[in-house]
Amino acid sequence: MSFMPKRAMVLAAGLGMRMRPITLTTPKPLIAVGGKPMLDHALDRLADAGVAEAVVNAHWLADKIATHLAARPQPAPRITLSREADVLETGGGVRHALPLLGDEPFFTINADIVWLDGPVPALKRLAQAWDADKMDCLLLVTPTATAVGYDGRGDYHMDPDGVLTSRVEGAVSPFVMAGIAIMKPELFASHPDGAFSQGLIWREAEAAGRLYGVRHDGNWYHVGTPDAVPLVDAHLREPLGREVVP
Repeated sequence: MSFMPKRAMVLAAGLGMRMRPITLTTPKPLIAVGGKPMLDHALDRLADAGVAEAVVNAHWLADKIATHLAARPQPAPRITLSREADVLETGGGVRHALPLLGDEPFFTINADIVWLDGPVPALKRLAQAWDADKMDCLLLVTPTATAVGYDGRGDYHMDPDGVLTSRVEGAVSPFVMAGIAIMKPELFASHPDGAFSQGLIWREAEAAGRLYGVRHDGNWYHVGTPDAVPLVDAHLREPLGREVVP
């Protein structure tokens, strides 16, 4: 039987600087694409996967996120808000929330991405691939060339066994980290409180040979700038626009 994390951390505390002026009044996770806020896309996927509890962190316009979460009609997942007085970045935010996340591996999901599942839901595919004996982090990765709304050079190369290695500075790599992962809590517990990126955790896991990936087999969208909002919205609303995976 495959492992399915009971808990998840949804990262929703960012300042959204690249998304201004929209984020001057609306926190980025509450920007709607495809008919609902990005935060709800993530939480609905967790509910579909049977994840029982979700921790959502908040800093910028945190009261608006709290109000939105309180109004969610769905009974699952059960949501706890982790407020951050300071900017803690992605890793520091998880570290701050560890008391709420338990001692088993959990999902982390960025609140500025949206994905369409392939034949098997992405969260289930990650859970099926998880092997705690050889992995510390398991990242969902998606092909750089077909990532809608993404204009970077990618993040990783992946060998046939799923082992990830970072791209060399200045080069291009075939996969971008898709903002979804399974991670062990002890990776964060070993770091002091304060601001740091999840990237630090991934680099440590990579150095230990314990960073793995699963290739996403559906479409993936990054909503990082105002221009990306109508682009991604159109893809999600127009069925013919969904076929971007080769």
